[in-house]
Amino acid sequence: MRTEVQINHELMRIWNTMLECIFIGCHSEGILPGGLHVHRRAFDMHQNLIGLANYDSPQNWLEQIRLTKVKFREILKWVNCFALAVNEVNAAMGRVVTAPTNGSAGVVPSVLLYYLVIENHEAGEKEIKQFLLVASEIGGIFKKGATISAAMGGCQAEIGVSSAMSAAALCEVLGGTPAQVLIAAEIAMEHHLGLTCDPIGGLVQIPCIERNTMGAITAINAAELALETDPKYAKIPLDKVIATMWETAKDMNNKYKETSEGGLAVTVNMSDC
Repeated sequence: MRTEVQINHELMRIWNTMLECIFIGCHSEGILPGGLHVHRRAFDMHQNLIGLANYDSPQNWLEQIRLTKVKFREILKWVNCFALAVNEVNAAMGRVVTAPTNGSAGVVPSVLLYYLVIENHEAGEKEIKQFLLVASEIGGIFKKGATISAAMGGCQAEIGVSSAMSAAALCEVLGGTPAQVLIAAEIAMEHHLGLTCDPIGGLVQIPCIERNTMGAITAINAAELALETDPKYAKIPLDKVIATMWETAKDMNNKYKETSEGGLAVTVNMSDC
């Protein structure tokens, strides 16, 4: 349907929009709108991580991040910071890339940025396009075989799918085989099966914003597990976990499907916040 030039242009436009979204989220402070009085955390976390670094563009900002400490806790904090930033921008009605949805928009960009600033400082457009193409292909498989809508399948269909997309893409750019890429997607989704969608007050804030950090960290771990897995020993194919997710979605009570009629949305009131 499109030329290679058009596809490459749009892939980089998607990435640049993702990067801009993370950058804005990391540099915006205050309270999110909506009545829950949710304090933006990405700003404070970012300040604690980067300190007094000087930069004047997102690209220079990435270089400054690469100069920070590379320790396990700091890496976790950076990934969390990136994911929080995106979904705080979403909660403030900013521009995000649905990947595959608004509520799960922070997972793919945070895992890709993790790869760029932690795993491979030499990576460029080639790796970014490769990552996004694999992520979108996995997302497409889930959309065709099950759903990417929380209103149909609970949050397993949003955060679960975004985590599977990210895990597969990260495994790919880290040198995984096609079989290992599918294993990474399967592992990520397997451990999100049954995840409900119960936003407090009907807002995509609690627990949605934090949940993106969980999906991102799971994706990274799933990719690492897949890279250490010999495909001949894998027990569960991706198609089977997609089918299981769809059956779980159909069995799930509607009050756990983005209706805010069950779970945290009922046990925690707006007044509690």
